Amino acid sequence: MTTRARVRAPELVGRQGWLNTGGRDLSLADLRGKIVLLDFWTFCCVNCLHVLDELRPLEEKYADVLVTVGVHSPKFVHEAEHAAVVAAVERYGVEHPVLDDPDLATWKQYAVRAWPTLAVVDPEGYVVAQMSGEGHAHALDALLGELVAEHAAKGTLHRGDGPYVPPAPRDELLSFPGKALVLDDGTVLVSDSAHHSIAHLEADGATLIRRIGDGIRGLADGPAGSARFSEPNGLLRLPPDAAASAGYDVVIADTVNHALRGLDTSTWTVRTLAGTGAQWMQGDPTSGAAVDVALSSPWDVAWFDGAVIVAMAGVHRIDRFDVGAGVIEAYAGTTNEGLVDGELASAWFAQTSGLASSSDGTTLWLADSETSALRRIRNGLVTTEVGAGLFDFGHRDGAAEQALLQHPLGVCELPDGSVAIADTYNGAVRRFDPSSREMSTLATGLAEPSDVVVVSDEQRGHVLLVVESAAHRLVRIPLPDEALRVEGSAYRTQRPPTDVAPGPLELEVLFTPPVGQKLDDRYGPSTYLVVSSSPPSLLAEGAGSGTDLVRPLVLADAATAGTDAGVLHVSVRAASCDDPDAPGAAEFPACHVHQQDWGVPVRLSADGATRLALVLAGLDA
Repeated sequence: MTTRARVRAPELVGRQGWLNTGGRDLSLADLRGKIVLLDFWTFCCVNCLHVLDELRPLEEKYADVLVTVGVHSPKFVHEAEHAAVVAAVERYGVEHPVLDDPDLATWKQYAVRAWPTLAVVDPEGYVVAQMSGEGHAHALDALLGELVAEHAAKGTLHRGDGPYVPPAPRDELLSFPGKALVLDDGTVLVSDSAHHSIAHLEADGATLIRRIGDGIRGLADGPAGSARFSEPNGLLRLPPDAAASAGYDVVIADTVNHALRGLDTSTWTVRTLAGTGAQWMQGDPTSGAAVDVALSSPWDVAWFDGAVIVAMAGVHRIDRFDVGAGVIEAYAGTTNEGLVDGELASAWFAQTSGLASSSDGTTLWLADSETSALRRIRNGLVTTEVGAGLFDFGHRDGAAEQALLQHPLGVCELPDGSVAIADTYNGAVRRFDPSSREMSTLATGLAEPSDVVVVSDEQRGHVLLVVESAAHRLVRIPLPDEALRVEGSAYRTQRPPTDVAPGPLELEVLFTPPVGQKLDDRYGPSTYLVVSSSPPSLLAEGAGSGTDLVRPLVLADAATAGTDAGVLHVSVRAASCDDPDAPGAAEFPACHVHQQDWGVPVRLSADGATRLALVLAGLDA
């Protein structure tokens, strides 16, 4: 059995209290005798959403001994609002207690540096493991089995129900709708995300005609009444010639199924177009027959460059699906998370969640949610029109260089060539004019708007249809002649910066293969590390990629980089394989990929640290 250092788990505290407990506050003493899995998450983070899905089978398997506690640790200002956390817990079907920790008190006590991070507390109240990123389900399963055996033998394991109390169900037409599409007859398709279906509504946006999908989370093709989805989002109407040859006319981004689905609106039947149902991980193929290539949280789809362009939010990439050939391939992005412009293959994206092509077909607009940015692709180049980076956001109108958004999810072109943006966490709809490069505000006071669509209106000619996701409805607002200017506000994430000394800094990513696994270098290096910084001048030496998990860096001096220096961006992946010689080895060994992106805010200080250690996975914490 692995020997683990015994570190007493800090208490769980949060200013806003607990959700999914029936109003009861929990302490670690209340959970003594159970294995406690702490999931530090924030609801903007797609990697955190991946972990929620990874944990579901483990929560079911170990239901009588495991208590998962989600510690909600916000990045954006909006995420620190208690009502927004309540909505997110419902939206994503979180079925375990959640501690709302807007001040990051518990985050700091557990020395967390990134979303998502998992910590395991044994039945006696000691931290025995910590791991960052996603892809740890296999390792957790092995660890939980080991802990169950150990503490059952010691008599310190208590079986039985946990403290989870489900919230009262709501009965509404829509539940956290994601995207909308207007059909030729004026009726509206809406991705009814939390109902795991597509709602077909009358032109009023409030009367149900039919539902595509039976409302149960799953992946099943067939007629409308039996098809299944899992948190679908983006919707695209194919051009008539492409639809005629394809045999379907609507493409659906089936986000949590990691798939693209096709809908034939003449028969209301569904088929799978791309994706295997499994999440794409580093090292998997990125091109080929679409049904044989894994995807990762496709969030939106648009027609551009003669194909379906896919916002692959889960891996910060843009993909291209050729309808006629049935082939998918990477189109833009490196899978590194950040705000880097340039040629398609070298650009960095950050959870792109909204796409819209211009009427002349020359421009693809992108809502890059994690960098709170409006970006575009034109002539083979990616440019940022509004946005400053991963940790800067707000609500500020005016010149593009000073304007700010907060986690936008939707975008569309307006009749005059300007762009409307669903500025989700600001509860607003914004307008960007590419000619004047000015940002203005069209509407405020909305509940997490997630999409915007131009629709015809008898009196005004056109209005904007807004998917008001957290209000579970569609609303209409006037177009730009009603724009208003708002007083500006700007924020940086409240994550505390790490004090580091100018000059040499040793970066080390700590990775311990899970019990029963080992690194396997037979076919090349099993680890890969990429380091960069914002601003680029922060790093004098050490930027770039390599296979060593220890990297000597040299930071600029304070005069060059500024005292509040910026952000170190670290991306890592590691592959561990089942050890065939280990006791109880699996009959058919498999390999497992662990990956994580860190954005570490750093502040230069003469007495700051000269070593920075980040934990990808450590079972001997």
